[in-house]
Amino acid sequence: MSPLASLARLAPGAGMTTPTLRRRAPLGTPEGWSEAVHPVLRQVYAARGVLHPAQAEHRLRHLLAPQALGGLERAVDLLVEAIEGDRSIVVAGDYDCDGATGTAVAVRGLRLLGARRVDYVIPNRFVHGYGLSPALVAALDPAPDLIVTVDNGVASVAGVAAAKARGIRVIVTDHHLPGGQLPAADALVNPNVLEVRACGHGEPACARCTGDARMNHAFPSRALAGVGVMFYLLLALRARRYPGDRTDRPDLSSLLDLVALGTVADLVPLDFNNRVLVEAGLKRIRSGRACPGITALVEAGRRSLAGVCASDLGYAVGPRLNAAGRLEDMRLGVECLLTDDPAQARVLAERLSAINQERRDLQEAMVAEAETMIGALGLDGMGERTGVTLYEPSWHAGVVGLVASKLKERLHRPVIAFAPADEDRPDELRGSARSIAGFHVRDALAAIDARTPGLIERFGGHAMAAGLSLKAADYPRFAEAFDAIAREWLDEERLRAVLYTDGELPPGTFSLDLARQLRDGGPWGQGFPEPLFDNLFECAQWRLMGERHWRLSLRDPRDGAVHEAVMFNVRASAPPPRLRAVYELTINEWQGRESARLLVRHVEPA
Repeated sequence: MSPLASLARLAPGAGMTTPTLRRRAPLGTPEGWSEAVHPVLRQVYAARGVLHPAQAEHRLRHLLAPQALGGLERAVDLLVEAIEGDRSIVVAGDYDCDGATGTAVAVRGLRLLGARRVDYVIPNRFVHGYGLSPALVAALDPAPDLIVTVDNGVASVAGVAAAKARGIRVIVTDHHLPGGQLPAADALVNPNVLEVRACGHGEPACARCTGDARMNHAFPSRALAGVGVMFYLLLALRARRYPGDRTDRPDLSSLLDLVALGTVADLVPLDFNNRVLVEAGLKRIRSGRACPGITALVEAGRRSLAGVCASDLGYAVGPRLNAAGRLEDMRLGVECLLTDDPAQARVLAERLSAINQERRDLQEAMVAEAETMIGALGLDGMGERTGVTLYEPSWHAGVVGLVASKLKERLHRPVIAFAPADEDRPDELRGSARSIAGFHVRDALAAIDARTPGLIERFGGHAMAAGLSLKAADYPRFAEAFDAIAREWLDEERLRAVLYTDGELPPGTFSLDLARQLRDGGPWGQGFPEPLFDNLFECAQWRLMGERHWRLSLRDPRDGAVHEAVMFNVRASAPPPRLRAVYELTINEWQGRESARLLVRHVEPA
């Protein structure tokens, strides 16, 4: 089948989705705010359901207690036994940023809490596949006494069985949604898995137990990233090994910079509990107390340590770590996070930056090929196809997720991009899915798997992102099945792209003070979006920066004030003379001076 023909056809006119602008409405009446809090920030908070100052007080004392997370007690038992028995522990991580930071948190934290024989392993996606696979277990030589997974394991039924067959105990810590069968691990810690108690059979999902054995024990913050789950396990372990207010209790807050990075980079919803974790980590970085690896990565991304915010972690730091897992070996990223030598950290950060540049070049070429596929097919009059699948034999399996993300943004459709698993297995495809609101892509894959057993070999993920494997010969059937489920689950309303804003900024409020309050009012991110405003402007002046970026002077017709602005990765040849801009009010630092600047996200003619 031609790679071009493998693109699921779209509804007419879907090639360039123009979003509909909608303004967020307050979800209640703000009360109790100090006059020092800018009215605009109060409005922004109210539109996100934050109505009282306590709901924006992201302090560690408000963190949910570890005892609320099911599965910790048994996991702590096993870790205490391993530490006191001086047994070998291997942390089995994942090859993305969440997995890398979680691995570093596990290794650093276990050592702080008394473990002397701790090592780690990261699967190579092209050799071992995803998670705790049988191939990864077989590569462990010598076999450890205990494996602790981070950010994976809930779907590793075969891998856990392989470990148990070698006499290795396994603690699974994960945050991904479970499948139809849970692994037979010795302990399972996952906020998205109901805890099983009162079971004497040692099985996480015991078919022999009924009634009260399966308890509806849901953790209040199911949005924890993998690194957050591991941090909670360490908190529980510390409470057991260092009870009360012992003066020798290790300070686990030293790990929060890593927790913040992994949480932001994994795009989990920033609910209140996650915002507490992220804000605590950002404070460590801003105060110069981050581990050398994060410090070096922030500096390599040309971000200010003193003013670092969540978006810097997501756009500048996280991709540098992710690139190692996509193209090479994530051990390089983990070593950067584990070293305590600033010089070595800088060397490793520069290597990660070089790999990231290679990733960007490869991604740009692959996205261009994907867009050529769309253009070659033509999107008008091709029928009502909704689910988009892309496949090109020359694509890199480590980068297809980024291609899917870019195409999803352009088309406002769920997209899955495929590539050969590796050069030695061209008959096996690996796909990476990205979705839109209202289409739970992991559940969609589960539905396809139930309807056509055997079509998908493996799958897993979240609502907005997932991964899967299938035979190349089955790709056409899968493309049809994915489109069918997308058409079934998505109506016309869901297929209309919507860009939500916080309304217009009033004249006279485009100030550095407000920009600082907005920056510090977060952390902003997934599920707690950064403040976006929309206003009418006249384009007083503009010029090109590089090949695709604009530097603009925008005049507010209400008072004549001119505001400096930038817009990156623009497709249009020139801005319209009168325009409506959707933008963030940000801080521009130049030669030691700060000024307010608009970061434009969307422009349309007025």
